[in-house]
Amino acid sequence: MRIVVVVFVLVAANLLNNWLARDPYAYVLTCVTATAVLLLIARWDGLTSADLGLDAAAVRRGLRWAPFLAGAVLIVFLLLLAVPAGREAFRDARAVDLSAGQLVWRVFVRVPFGTVLLEEVAFRGVLWAMLRRRYGTAWATAVSSLLFGLWHLLPSRGLNRSNPAVATAFGSGSADAAASVAAAVVAMVAAGVILCELRRRSDSLPAPAALHWSVNGFGYALAGAAPG
Repeated sequence: MRIVVVVFVLVAANLLNNWLARDPYAYVLTCVTATAVLLLIARWDGLTSADLGLDAAAVRRGLRWAPFLAGAVLIVFLLLLAVPAGREAFRDARAVDLSAGQLVWRVFVRVPFGTVLLEEVAFRGVLWAMLRRRYGTAWATAVSSLLFGLWHLLPSRGLNRSNPAVATAFGSGSADAAASVAAAVVAMVAAGVILCELRRRSDSLPAPAALHWSVNGFGYALAGAAPG
């Protein structure tokens, strides 16, 4: 029942986030509120901060992982920017059209205190810990990663119209949208597995959070560096 309640909270947050996506303040408020609710459910379920990867020792481990993860992501992104096919992926209309102020908001507020906070606490923190205690690590990773992929179902709509790399691969018409959304969901399931494995290996929630922020934050920051 408690796992069902977690899923219900995530469905509600996902619908609200996509409905209020154009309001940056409402998006962050929804994410912070949903995160607080999920942590209350975790406490109701008897999970400790260590179970969630958020005790003092886990935070210290995560902070040690963070610079290496961020550095690795930055190197990969810079290498991608060096080749034409890689630059296509960065020319996303949702990022390149941002003003300087909007870019700063995305990188330092919306991504860390909205997207990363909620998604990591939800999928690699509360849900993963609840599932792991009941069914083991493999099931926890599989189920939370699948739900993480489905979480991106609504946000992936229109991806083939905003990103030229996706449009090249799947087409930019409305009839091509389903294929691009399906591919995005599959990619996010795979990303969820990687993040869960990082959570397991580091025994720390801040470690996957650092990787998650690096991908999203550097992605926004470097979008303007991709020549048109």
